[in-house]
Amino acid sequence: MQTNGKTQDPAQIATVAPKAFARIVKIWGLSEKEAAGLADMAESDWTRAKARDFAGELTRDQLLRLSAAVGIYEALELYFSEPLARRWFARPNTGHLFGGRRPVETAIEGGLPQILAIRTYLDGLLQGA
Repeated sequence: MQTNGKTQDPAQIATVAPKAFARIVKIWGLSEKEAAGLADMAESDWTRAKARDFAGELTRDQLLRLSAAVGIYEALELYFSEPLARRWFARPNTGHLFGGRRPVETAIEGGLPQILAIRTYLDGLLQGA
């Protein structure tokens, strides 16, 4: 991965990403089970991954999920005011991607393709599409 023209060490990304994701999960009010499902981990693995001293490896899929979740969080913070931005992901939604269900539920069930679809949907809202 590159940021600002510099290649980042995958091990460093795997150390930082779960901590950023853990902060977002807390802000969104997700359960540990939902956080683990969104990250495609067993709950015990999620507990280890969010620990301060985590030095394990994450799969490419897991890193993409965490990265997309950060993007979803950022888009929500830009598009909505704070109360809705913080609750949107865990509230029932009648949008075409959700069918009255909570976005977090569809993201867990649909995996990375659905998580990326939600990210794209929110990016479209930001662009006025």
